[in-house]
Amino acid sequence: MMIGLLIAIAAGCASALMFASISSGALISLLLFYLAPLPLMLAAIGWGPAGAAIGGVLAGGTLGLIFSLPYLIAFLLAVALPAWWLGRLVLLGRPIAGAAVAGTTPPADAVEWYPVGRLLLWIAGFAALTTVSALFTLGTDSETITAGLRHGLGRIIQMPSSPTESTQVIDALAAIAPAAATIIAMTTLTLNVWLAAYVTSASGRLRRPWPVLRDVNMPPMTLVALFVALALCFTGGLLALLAQIVTAALMLGYALTGFAVLHTITLGIKSRGVVLSFAYALVLVFGWPVIAMIALGIADAFFGIRQRYLQRRPPPLSST
Repeated sequence: MMIGLLIAIAAGCASALMFASISSGALISLLLFYLAPLPLMLAAIGWGPAGAAIGGVLAGGTLGLIFSLPYLIAFLLAVALPAWWLGRLVLLGRPIAGAAVAGTTPPADAVEWYPVGRLLLWIAGFAALTTVSALFTLGTDSETITAGLRHGLGRIIQMPSSPTESTQVIDALAAIAPAAATIIAMTTLTLNVWLAAYVTSASGRLRRPWPVLRDVNMPPMTLVALFVALALCFTGGLLALLAQIVTAALMLGYALTGFAVLHTITLGIKSRGVVLSFAYALVLVFGWPVIAMIALGIADAFFGIRQRYLQRRPPPLSST
């Protein structure tokens, strides 16, 4: 009990320091800011979600006392709440029917663990919530929010070109900023969950078996939500802005499932490592090839590409 409490306090202190480092303005502080949920997630997955909750509340309260109430709210929404809830979902499981014996704890392989695809959907939801919360600090309507984004980008970007060209560039960046912020938030949150699970697995404290990530599937109704959000993007105003954020989060989710499809359909290729490395490099360097991964993920949701492939060819013993 005492060890768990000490770990919760230590995790909360680490997360608070990493979150508050953004106020220094140093470049390294940006990396620490995005990794702020990691200590709390480690505490949640390795020692239970209660530790993450205690550490998050203590850290948030300390930040609120030192800085201000907005720091407290931002920390709780962007760091503490996702770390606690996602850590809880990672450990969530129920015995498979017929595997439970009265008075005993079923082994890990006899438990139906929370699906990684649903976990990915929760990550998308938290990424959207974080972005919307940040935008609402600028205003409560699309015009005010866009004006605030333009003002902030104008202070950051100093272009030597003509004022007209500068205005056009700033307007374009302000238009894509909400979606870009959502993608960054979801990417970093996904990375935090993976790192926390990997570290706890390496230390022997992960209570569930490591999932086969190439089998990740988004819930079926996610596709309906994506198309509805995509349609609402053309309505205009605040609703369109919110729909763009949701669309960006869900599309990135399907991009990740697209990579899972790629991992599956390359199982029989001898140079599989080269093909996968090349695909990841293309996306990391150029960015736009992620559209192909989104299309692959959506196509798999429609046509079951992985299922058809595995029916023709049994998979080898590999977890990647």
